[in-house]
Amino acid sequence: MTSSKQQIARAAGIVIGAFALSRVLGLAREMIIGQQFGTSGELDVYLAAFRLPDILFQLVAGGALGSAFIPTFSGCLARGDERGAWRLASAVINLVLLLLSALALLAVAFAPLLVARVVAPGFDPAKSALTVQLMRLMLLSPVIFGVSGIVMGVLNSYQHFLLPALAPIVYNLSIIGAALFLSPSLGVHSLAVGVVVGSLLHLAVQVPGLVRRGMGYSLILGLSDPGVREVGRLMAPRVLGLAVVQLNFLVNTILASGLADGSLAALNFAWLLMLLPQGIFAQALATAAFPTFSELAAKKQVAEMRGTLSATLRAVLYLAIPASVGLFALRYPIVQLLFQRGAFEASSTEAVVWALQFYALGLFAHAVVEIVTRAFYALHDTLTPVLIGGGAMGINIVLSLVLIRPLTYGGLALANSTATILEMVGLLLIIRGRLEGLEGDRLLGSTLRTVLAAVLMGLGVTWFAAGTRELSIIIVGGGGIALGGVIYLVATLALGSGEVRALWQMVSRR
Repeated sequence: MTSSKQQIARAAGIVIGAFALSRVLGLAREMIIGQQFGTSGELDVYLAAFRLPDILFQLVAGGALGSAFIPTFSGCLARGDERGAWRLASAVINLVLLLLSALALLAVAFAPLLVARVVAPGFDPAKSALTVQLMRLMLLSPVIFGVSGIVMGVLNSYQHFLLPALAPIVYNLSIIGAALFLSPSLGVHSLAVGVVVGSLLHLAVQVPGLVRRGMGYSLILGLSDPGVREVGRLMAPRVLGLAVVQLNFLVNTILASGLADGSLAALNFAWLLMLLPQGIFAQALATAAFPTFSELAAKKQVAEMRGTLSATLRAVLYLAIPASVGLFALRYPIVQLLFQRGAFEASSTEAVVWALQFYALGLFAHAVVEIVTRAFYALHDTLTPVLIGGGAMGINIVLSLVLIRPLTYGGLALANSTATILEMVGLLLIIRGRLEGLEGDRLLGSTLRTVLAAVLMGLGVTWFAAGTRELSIIIVGGGGIALGGVIYLVATLALGSGEVRALWQMVSRR
């Protein structure tokens, strides 16, 4: 392995472990929320109230800022200008804090109008009033997450991944604790309290990392600083792209708010189940690879970056394709095993499975997009992913409006998967041209071996689930997942897949 691939492997070993724990806790969070609230109208309200705070965070300080800040901050470090890097971090923190605070206050003031006209126009007056209450409380979280997101970018630029990877873990623990201990007395308000406290913990757990790095904080805005301007230049098109993505989520919320009670909740449970493997594999690898991509791009080492990106894509496809197949083949036992208890009844399982089967079709595409967009950002090109993503999300919205009639909320899931696959294809074609190839023969050969092994795995677990459906759901679900893993591993070893050894080296290093 080259030094760059080893660097990603070492980082990914840490990040995948922490992301896996975070996703397991995120799954536990959803299991507990499902047990307490099922797929109820009350949970629909919480999810609708969460939409605007999440939009504010994503547009101002989420992926947009990270994709612009890390390459610029890393560039300062690569030049040996650590003092300038800290001034850049201070200025960006201060600007984000001011902007998010102002936007949150405006949203608090106009919350009733926003809920009635924009977020959930299909809600009745009682549900609208509850949505306003929860939204106003949760508008504290994007302000805190804004600062926390920059801190995460700083630590990742220093190749420090542990504390940033632990931050989502404490966030999930906060919501779990609130759902378990506060919901009997506060009802769905407990989830909003958990979100706000969790955002504070998300920031607090990373602060020791800044202290150890000796951060020099300055009370400046730095609007004339070249680094701040570069962050703004890189961020602008990414914000536009994220606005389109968030518009799609908002359209889903609006459309689902006019369907039967629980439709939005079922769609959310299915979406989060799809994100479970995607978060463990794709987001972890993307997080670990991004600083290395940025470093290689800054040094103009195109050949090294091409090989590193190709290796990362082969690894993520090796993990994501069988996850797509397995999630589709075992959708019923997985939902039953994880959620069907308490208020989450058999009807809730049917509702979630209906959306999950469509989301599973696009899981692998979400994983690839997660990696390839980081390569564009490392090249200081945030416009291309925006243009491709904007086109894909436009198709998503059109398909959502068309497919919701025959498939109800399942049509929203199918539209998302279709658009993401098209986005993946577009991004791969363009990045291949930018890097003068992607080691196409190796990538294609690896993908074909992965697909063949995943098909064999899918047939095996489908046969197993059909033959054991009368047994305990633990045997059907847990046994099916275990059998699928064994079949896939044996098949890829028999087919000579090199990704098995590469991933083993990645894990064994940590």
